[in-house]
Amino acid sequence: MTWPDPTSTFGVIFLILEVGLRVVALGVIPGNRKPSTGMAWLLLILVEPIIGFLIFLTFGRTRLGNRRVGRQREAMKAIRERTDQLPLSFDANRLPAPIARVASLNHRLGALPLTGGNEVQLWDEYSGVILEMAAEVDRARSHVHVEFYITAWDDVTDPLFQSLIRATARGVDVRLLFDHLGSRGIPGYHRMLRRLRKTDIDWHPMLPIQPLQGRFRRPDLRNHRKILVVDGSVGFTGSLNLTEPCYNKPKNQKLGREWVELMVRLEGPVVGGLNSVFATDWYVETGEPVELVAVHGKPDIRPDEVLDVPCQVVPSGPGVRAENNLRMFTTLLYAATERISLTSPYFVPDESLLYAVTTAAERGVEVELFVSEVADQFMVGHAQASYYKELLRAGVRIFRYPAPYVLHAKHFTIDDNVAVIGSSNMDMRSFGLNYEVSLMLPDPAVVARLREVEDGYRALSKELTLAEWDLRPRRTRYVDNVMRLTAALQ
Repeated sequence: MTWPDPTSTFGVIFLILEVGLRVVALGVIPGNRKPSTGMAWLLLILVEPIIGFLIFLTFGRTRLGNRRVGRQREAMKAIRERTDQLPLSFDANRLPAPIARVASLNHRLGALPLTGGNEVQLWDEYSGVILEMAAEVDRARSHVHVEFYITAWDDVTDPLFQSLIRATARGVDVRLLFDHLGSRGIPGYHRMLRRLRKTDIDWHPMLPIQPLQGRFRRPDLRNHRKILVVDGSVGFTGSLNLTEPCYNKPKNQKLGREWVELMVRLEGPVVGGLNSVFATDWYVETGEPVELVAVHGKPDIRPDEVLDVPCQVVPSGPGVRAENNLRMFTTLLYAATERISLTSPYFVPDESLLYAVTTAAERGVEVELFVSEVADQFMVGHAQASYYKELLRAGVRIFRYPAPYVLHAKHFTIDDNVAVIGSSNMDMRSFGLNYEVSLMLPDPAVVARLREVEDGYRALSKELTLAEWDLRPRRTRYVDNVMRLTAALQ
């Protein structure tokens, strides 16, 4: 930025403004922020006060507006009161003490209890799980709740949309939520809106940015959840966005770049937890309460299901207390005694998560991390790469899933005791800026099933070595470190 003549009146005012912004930033920026985040913002403002402060005003605050936050608190209070009146179907004391304490932590922070008697089925077939969701919607008798960060109406997702239309024709209440900016970035967005307007589906964008209608907030806040609930008795959650596996982008289709996902199909009391998360988001966006009475159909026992599984839904995001997902992740990592397997497409940890992972490796726990060989996002990919050397030095084994595929699944296992599956990445964005939903499953049979998925990743992936990583050009390391700094600007 060009400085004006310091001897002119404008130059003096400019100098006072820059010095004043620096002084104000020193006393304001660190408040209620992690030290790394505060230091990143301070560095930006100290280097370029005016531009840095304008960027901070746009991206540095996670306030969502009093009405939105108030509705969210109302909904969570109602859910807590309702669940506290219900008898829990699973005694957490049956679990190992560290896991029981995590369940208690999750309940206190996220309002949803650990429940037993659930049926769990893992789905790693991209188109297959969309067809499975469509089949469940065709069985709906009361309501269908759909909430996906990215939603597109294309050849792959059309069977699900057609099943939603058929459900409305039967008198089923179909509600659909999708993130406004997340979905808007996918080709065909406006065509999807035109098609939706011709249906009886009740749909709304989440976190809309519409300045002319008085709707504006920090533009990089996202509702990143993926949820489908049918009649309150069958639910799906995980990493998949509602779009075809190349995200409808010609460049991806030309490269053969497809996203690899993992979803979980659920039956039992835990589905009520997923429905509660949807109901909260629906109330926040529309102001309309949702009745959550479950309509149970005939049990559907499948040969590849795990039965009688304890499950707990853990919502997190802006306005939800204390980064619920991060606290659960780090607590479980410190509880590990033998093995940790992590799968995260965007691994950009804060200090607490990085220390939990590297400390586990240093104390002799076998730790492995599955990531993509080639990142689909430039800044995040370089920021993630800046952590590899520290991880490798600590003894973490890093496996890179081969290009052109993007390993987008988000899950981890701890020893043989507990699995976590959901929408949350292991990055600072998922901890502080995104609305996420995670599912904790403290069950050895589910862990064994998820180990099979991890074994499949390992068989396809190439292990990264420290010697190989040290051969990177200096310019690449420089970009990695710069992007690591930008990742902390929250």
